[in-house]
Parts: sequence; C-alpha cells; structure tokens
Amino acid sequence: MNQRIQSVDFLRGLTIMTMILVNTPGDWSCVYKILLHAPWHGLNLADFVFPFFIFIVGISFSLVYKNKVAEGATYKKILIRSFKLIALGLIINAFIPYIPFFNFDGLRLPGVLQRIGIVFCVVSIAYLNCTRIQLIVVAVVILVGYWLWMVYMPLPDGSLPTLNRALNNWANYLDYHLLKGYLWKPDYDPEGILRTVPSLVSAILGVFVGEILVSRSTRKLILLCGIGGTLLVVSYFWNHFFPINKALWSSSFVLVTAGYGTVLLAIFYYFMDQEKRDFGAIVKYVGANAIFIFFTSSLITKAFYLIQVKNEVSVHSWLFEN
Repeated sequence: MNQRIQSVDFLRGLTIMTMILVNTPGDWSCVYKILLHAPWHGLNLADFVFPFFIFIVGISFSLVYKNKVAEGATYKKILIRSFKLIALGLIINAFIPYIPFFNFDGLRLPGVLQRIGIVFCVVSIAYLNCTRIQLIVVAVVILVGYWLWMVYMPLPDGSLPTLNRALNNWANYLDYHLLKGYLWKPDYDPEGILRTVPSLVSAILGVFVGEILVSRSTRKLILLCGIGGTLLVVSYFWNHFFPINKALWSSSFVLVTAGYGTVLLAIFYYFMDQEKRDFGAIVKYVGANAIFIFFTSSLITKAFYLIQVKNEVSVHSWLFEN
C-alpha cells in the first residue's frame, strides 16, 4: 500500500497513548475510575485498549497483504515478525530484576506482546489460506465454542465452571496447571492460554474491516457503521449469557470492542481520509511507531518503579512527589 490510511494510524496511536496513560498513573491510589479496568465483569475505558490494538493488527495485515502475493516470502516475514514480538514481550517481563542477575526462575511467560505475536502469526496464516466464508466460520466456531466451554463444560473434578476469578473457571484452571509459577499472579494471568483463543477473532474482525477500507466500494462508511452497529447489538444481547469481561476475553467482549472500534474508525476515516482533514500529527506518528513506543515506555516504566534514588523511594514515586 503506497499511501497510508491516516485513520488507522490515528486510531492505533490513540490506543497506544491511552495504554501508556492507563499503565503509568502518577499514583495508583489516585486514579480516575475511567482509567481503571473493570473489577471483573463490565467495560471501562481501560478495557478497550488491548482489544483495539489486536483489532488494528488484523486491519493492518489486510492492508499490507491484501494481494496475497509472494506467499513464500510472506510466510517468512510473518514468522520473523511474530518471533520478534514474542521476544520483545519476554524482554519486557525479564527486564529488572531478572536480566541483571540472569535469574529467569518465575519469569512471567504470557504478556501483551506475546499475545499479539501469537495472534498475528495465526490470523495472518489463516488469512493467506482461507476464504472469507471460511474465516467467518472459524470466528463463529471460536466464539460459540469458547462460550460453551467456559460456561457448560465440566471441570476435571466434575463440577461446573464459574466465571469468577477463582480456579473454577477454565481459563484460570489451565493457566494454573500448565504455567504455574510463570504467571502474572500465582493463580491468574489476563494474557493466559485459553483466553488468547477468542482474541484471534478480534484480529479476524479487523481483517474484514481492513478489506472494506482498501476496497473500491463507495459505501465504506455505511458498511463500517452497519458492521459496527451489528456487533454492538449482538454483544449486548450475548452479555446476558456470557458477560462482557476483559480478563476472560469473553465472546461478548470480543464483539463489543470490535463494534466500538469499527464505529470509531468509520468516524476517523470520514474526517481524515475522505474529507482530508489534517490533524493529530503526533497521534499518527505514535500510531506509525506503536510497537517501538510501547516497548520503550514499558522498559522505562519498569525502571522507574524498580530503581531507587534515596531512602528506598523509587524514581517513579520521587518524580510524582516532586
């Protein structure tokens, strides 16, 4: 694609900037509620950040590889990029106190970039080998299958699962037994194994939106708003049976975030790509360099929290207080 779609960069940049704002408050005891994740079920501004980014990963892939040419070289690029993302995520997790002491015992394995790398690899290969109908079928099977598994499939002890944070939901159960000792919390990781599966659909929906953006259709805005509205209606209906939940990446959560993302993108596309309104240069710059900025900000943030300046006060606390 010779000319970048400005609205995609803008939405990606807005997402990354919000992610940094959410992850780096001055003091966790003084945070606006809107910048906190929902306690469990529910939806808050902070809950949109990660699914928006994965949604945009799907959009970006369909923009770059829309012609599906030179597939041999494309597969190599996909695998290399996926490996880089996973490696960067592990570096973030290992950065202080692990790397200086070469002690990786208990290193958290899941993470934001690790999930993005896995999703990018799987969805990209699926996109290059599946028709649109096949991708739709895959998406539906994943969302419905995940719902049925999480709500109705008995746990190994014969009890029915619940959707609370305890070990008696399938997502936490698998993480605890397969990655015990390598999780964000002793019994829980929001980027765990099972909940990564429905996040594939977040990217698949992004692929379809990206194809609309690069199509020659004169009804792009109508299509985008129609798709976004439909996803929102279905998501809020499904919420009654499988609650919107970021930590579990529930099926309704996939649809509601993709729905809002599509509507937002349609608005930005109208002003920035159709009406050619030139604004948000800094936001678009951040969007065009999203991974680098996220990676760098993550390392700096960890360093500020862990490096002490005086009287056992971290750099982060010292900067906040001064």
